[in-house]
Amino acid sequence: MKIKMRFPRLQAGIASLIFVTVLPAVAEQAPPAPQIDAKAYILMDFHSGQVLAESQADERLDPASLTKIMASYVIGQAVKAGKIKTTDVVTVGKDAWATGNPALRGSSLMFLKPGDQIAVSELNKGIVIQSGNDASIALADYVAGSQDAFVGLMNQYVKALGLTNTHFLTVHGLDAEGQYSTARDMALLSRALIRDVPDEYALHKEKSFTFNNIRQMNRNRLLWSSNLVVDGVKTGHTSGAGHNLVASATQGEMRLISVVLGAPTDAIRFRESEKLLTWGFRFYDTVTPVRSDTVLTTQRVWFGESSQARLSVAEDAALSIPKGQSKNLRASYTISSTPLTAPLKKGQAVGTVDFQLEGKSIAQRPLVAMDDVPEAGFFSRMWDAVLMRLNQWFGGLLG
Repeated sequence: MKIKMRFPRLQAGIASLIFVTVLPAVAEQAPPAPQIDAKAYILMDFHSGQVLAESQADERLDPASLTKIMASYVIGQAVKAGKIKTTDVVTVGKDAWATGNPALRGSSLMFLKPGDQIAVSELNKGIVIQSGNDASIALADYVAGSQDAFVGLMNQYVKALGLTNTHFLTVHGLDAEGQYSTARDMALLSRALIRDVPDEYALHKEKSFTFNNIRQMNRNRLLWSSNLVVDGVKTGHTSGAGHNLVASATQGEMRLISVVLGAPTDAIRFRESEKLLTWGFRFYDTVTPVRSDTVLTTQRVWFGESSQARLSVAEDAALSIPKGQSKNLRASYTISSTPLTAPLKKGQAVGTVDFQLEGKSIAQRPLVAMDDVPEAGFFSRMWDAVLMRLNQWFGGLLG
């Protein structure tokens, strides 16, 4: 069964629903994305997950210190789960000492020494704000017991988050053959960081950090942008990777994530990221025509303790559409199996909601039951069986 519905206007992010069939007006298209001077890039809407622009987004490239986004995610999850506390004190080992570890010499450092006693919160800031490779090692050792074990955790989250073109070999991102990621995976990872561990993500907007009387500035210069409200996430650079940047910015309720990989210079990665974000905010809106707590339709259920089931989307249906086109948004829903029969579980998918602009599908969301509908007792089920047969004979008049 397929029913057409129109979204004539959006109020407070929720559509007023009128069940009619209409032909959508011709929607204006956003202009092409700007040319970006980088090996790969992507622009993603945080709320909808839709990609607004991309080029070579699935090409495997060296992430450099973007690796620390995953390190930050692992640390945030460990704190969230209570496995470590931000007030825990870590004893720095020799492997985190730049003087004794040739791989760290000349790289970004917090300037730790063996035996230093430092709180988890301070080391975490050293990773996120200063991009300290020594801090990455010290905290990895504390969280997982060793760098190798921490890398194992990182790659477990790679699988859990569905990052199909990412593999980590180090905790800090220094060049390592066989370590790779993509613009798309970095956008998905950053989206997970913002969504799943917001307290951890909040560190990414801090502009400076002082340790041992050494003040270092956050390397993400877009935090100082006068044109955008940027609050994260991370820079990365090695000779093999070139200049990388993941940035996230907000405008009202809208949030975008940009990833630029392999830009030729430090200045260009910031310029190109700003171009992408500005273009996205200028030409797109994020709208939420249906929220998960809004009843989309009520349908007859047979053989249940209740004869009606409230249906909606499983999660708020955020969509990215060309700016000013919310009035042209259309939708239809399809019940996958009719008639609906009990038992139904809350959150159980019973169909699909399809959103369209200019007659083209732009997104789909599962249509789910908002409540449990348990199976009724024997006599109620028998009566429903009689009513269902009569309903079939008389075309729904007994419904």
